[in-house]
Amino acid sequence: INVYPSQDNPTTQTLWIFSGSSSATGASSIRTGPGNNDLQNYDSWWFGSPNNGNIFQANGPNNQVISLSSLFSSSNSKDIASVNARIPGGGKTNITFAASATNTPTITVGSGSRTISHLFMQDDTSLDEMGIRVSGSSLSFSRWASSTWAGSGLINKPIGDFFAGDYTLHSGSRPDFATSNGVQVRVNSLIIPEPEEYALVFALFALGFVFFHRHHQKKQRQQALIATLNNVSK
Repeated sequence: INVYPSQDNPTTQTLWIFSGSSSATGASSIRTGPGNNDLQNYDSWWFGSPNNGNIFQANGPNNQVISLSSLFSSSNSKDIASVNARIPGGGKTNITFAASATNTPTITVGSGSRTISHLFMQDDTSLDEMGIRVSGSSLSFSRWASSTWAGSGLINKPIGDFFAGDYTLHSGSRPDFATSNGVQVRVNSLIIPEPEEYALVFALFALGFVFFHRHHQKKQRQQALIATLNNVSK
C-alpha cells in the first residue's frame, strides 16, 4: 500500500494505491464498514518499524473508520493524470503502477472479491493499528488463502497526520496476511514525483553552477589585475 499526498488537495487528502499479493495465515473474514470499528477485528494489523510502531504523527485516530473513495470517481484531475500516466505504456518511467491501479480499490481473497470502502485506524500508545473494511457482505477466507490487492482511492486525512516511512507487520500482529510477503505500507511525504520536476531541479543546479563558475572566474581576474597593478606601482 503506497500513500502519497494528493496533488489536487495536499492539505486535506491522501492518495492510497493498492498492489501486490499476500497470504492469509489464519482463517477469518474481512468485515464491512463503516460501523465496524472494533480494533480486535482480524482484518486490522499492528505495524512495527520505523517509528517504534507509530504511524500517526498528528490528529491520531481513535478507533476510526474512514471512508475510502475511488480515485477515478473523484474530481482530482492532477491525481488521476499522475496515476494514469504511470500505468504500463503511460510514458512516465520514474514510477510505474500496474494497470489495475486505475480500478476501484479491491481485495481478492481466494475466490471472493470486495471493494475496499473504508480504512480502520487506531492510534495506540505502543503499536498503531490499521486495517480495511469492505462494501457489501463480509469476505470470509481460509488459512493460506492467497490474496491480491488493486486500485487506488482517496481519504480525507492529510499526509501530515502520518510519519513517512516503510511499515511492515509487527511479529505480534493479527494473523491475517502476516507472512513474509504480508501487508506493507509505505508513507511518502512528497507527491508522486514528475520526471519534469527532476529535470527542473537539475537545470537549476546547472544554472547555479554556471553562475558560481563565472563569479569565481571574475574574482580571479580581479585579483590578477590587482596583483599586476601592485607590481607596476612598485
